[in-house]
Amino acid sequence: MGTFKIEGGHPLSGEITPQGAKNEALQILCAVLLTAEEVTINNIPDIVDVNKLISILEDLGVKVQRINKGSYSFKADEVNMDYLQSAQFKKDGRELRGSIMLVGPLLARFGKGYIPKPGGDKIGRRRLDTHFEGFINLGAKFRYNKEEHFYGVEAKKLKGTYMLLDEASVTGTANIVMAAVMAEGTTTIYNAACEPYLQQLCKMLNRMGAKISGVGSNLLIIEGVTELGGTEHTMLPDMIEIGSWIGLAAMTKSELTIKNVSWDDLGQIPVVFQKMGIQLERKGDDILIPEHTDGYSIQKYIDGSILTIADAPWPGLTPDLLSIILVMATQSKGEVLIHQKMFESRLFFVDKLIDMGAKIILCDPHRAVVIGHDFKSTLKATTMTSPDIRAGISLLIAALSAKGTSTIHNIEQIDRGYQDIDTRLRAIGAKITRV
Repeated sequence: MGTFKIEGGHPLSGEITPQGAKNEALQILCAVLLTAEEVTINNIPDIVDVNKLISILEDLGVKVQRINKGSYSFKADEVNMDYLQSAQFKKDGRELRGSIMLVGPLLARFGKGYIPKPGGDKIGRRRLDTHFEGFINLGAKFRYNKEEHFYGVEAKKLKGTYMLLDEASVTGTANIVMAAVMAEGTTTIYNAACEPYLQQLCKMLNRMGAKISGVGSNLLIIEGVTELGGTEHTMLPDMIEIGSWIGLAAMTKSELTIKNVSWDDLGQIPVVFQKMGIQLERKGDDILIPEHTDGYSIQKYIDGSILTIADAPWPGLTPDLLSIILVMATQSKGEVLIHQKMFESRLFFVDKLIDMGAKIILCDPHRAVVIGHDFKSTLKATTMTSPDIRAGISLLIAALSAKGTSTIHNIEQIDRGYQDIDTRLRAIGAKITRV
């Protein structure tokens, strides 16, 4: 188990460039299975989860070539479907939550797709019903091996249909879209997720020859085609990283420039940070966060009541940034209610912040009230363990702002989502060592 040693309390400065978006990568990489032609993908993040998915694709028989840093070509012209029944796949697929999105393209092109019950962050229940109900609506037969926790769907020919999703699941929508693009007839998906990463997937599929309309809305109409071709695709910067660096700059009172953020795809994110009192300056496609020497004040509602920050499906705030905002609130002027609606275990890292001196009331698994210190009392260094990716980066930000030297164990969780994070942080002045 790896460890970070962090000497906190030092201001940072300089520029940092966000990696390619992890959540987009997991969708886009699965989509290469839809064609026998070459697909080139740029701005792929070099992180554990993405590299694990690339390895699974190679084991499936996909020809993978590294062009340069972050750019790869994929050619799925000799896919080995027998691998899906192997013990190795059952092990590898179980370790990666994103492996569920292999099922849609395999079902569309080869008429069958299998997956072990995937793992991932321990942040609460994340059901797969939306995925499989969508496949069943398209005409697939579902089976489940309870002893091995192994799912399967099979169909001689998928047929387009109307479906109303029970939740606007991003991965569920992506999986159903990838299955539907080669179904016979027209598929209509209502209550579809419409996050920028899903829009990117749909645009890529359209370049490959798919016929998807309504991209960017919650009503997608897909006219099935018989085959798809190759394409080249460049992924968006990771909006979660961008939000992480905004929070880091605020907590450490640092002036930072975040490069190439794709402003127009950030949605509510800049607005929410501004409600938290953070100054953001748009410089072309960069974000400049000035040094907050006098701290930052949380806005109140117009009637004077306490601000609530809650997650919601796009264009609402992504749940992945709530832990960053919670940590940032510990040094704000004012109070805020953090309401994590989607996952019931994602706030369970606040006990570690309380140990560091934060004033947080955990109301229930979904809600926490944070009372800011206004930097009059700094967080204190401590030893802690990262429970998941987003809590891990939040604890790292807390440690970089704290007085003294902190230790964070289980940093493999952070590595799953953030590329070379210690190296990149040292480049802007952080005192962090990987043990």
